[in-house]
Amino acid sequence: MRRISTNSEFEKAVGYSRAVVDEHYVHVSGTTGFDYETMAISDDVIEQAHQAFGTIARSLAAARCSFADIVRVTYYITDRDDYETLMPVFKQYLGPHPPAATALIAQLVDPRMKIEIEVTAQRPVTPRNAGEA
Repeated sequence: MRRISTNSEFEKAVGYSRAVVDEHYVHVSGTTGFDYETMAISDDVIEQAHQAFGTIARSLAAARCSFADIVRVTYYITDRDDYETLMPVFKQYLGPHPPAATALIAQLVDPRMKIEIEVTAQRPVTPRNAGEA
């Protein structure tokens, strides 16, 4: 098993990894619209979604995966009226290889957060990563 970190203030304060890689899967923690290097966040839900997908992409890449390998996604959205607005963003990143999906309306831990995205990806088995986690 291998842990991937962005070294964000949230990871340090709470004690979790951005992603955990095991032999078969990559489990990416709920990812918000924060830029984890600067700890800045946009007020715009669309920008937050793009930022979250960017962070997810980097985590997947560190595990030698991509959006095509995602088998499950869960969206946590604070305002149900934002769901329709976000649908094209979801399709942009996941549409070519649609995973199983769930969307929930939820209150997030920071009122600036408007969306949180959690994914699970299946690791492609290649001679390079066979038996590696």
